[in-house]
Amino acid sequence: MPTRICKAFMLAVTVILFSPSLPAFAHHGWSWAESTQMTLEGTIESISMNPPHPSLTVTDAEGTVWQVDLGNPNQTARSGFTGDTAQPGDAITVIGNRNKDPAEAHMKAVRIIIDGQNYDLYPERIQGN
Repeated sequence: MPTRICKAFMLAVTVILFSPSLPAFAHHGWSWAESTQMTLEGTIESISMNPPHPSLTVTDAEGTVWQVDLGNPNQTARSGFTGDTAQPGDAITVIGNRNKDPAEAHMKAVRIIIDGQNYDLYPERIQGN
């Protein structure tokens, strides 16, 4: 009997410890995004270089505020984009895949362009390359 209780306790602890990470794990990847790509042009409102994914907040010409997910911190840095590359107020063009839910102004960037400079986060995913 004590062994069964110990196993049940360990299972409960494991479930509790890993449950908070499930939404983050489910968000990673591309299954939540459309397969076709779009181009977003706008102005950077904010930049976050925090893990698990750096992100930008971008306002487009219609006033819609978009969440733009970048690659993981190392991947984003390898593209040449760092926290000092751009500032709020800068014009930006983002090529990427938007959320399948059209009510969500949310996309994952494959390329960002600032002042004519390309930052390719996922070069293998850029359609037409």
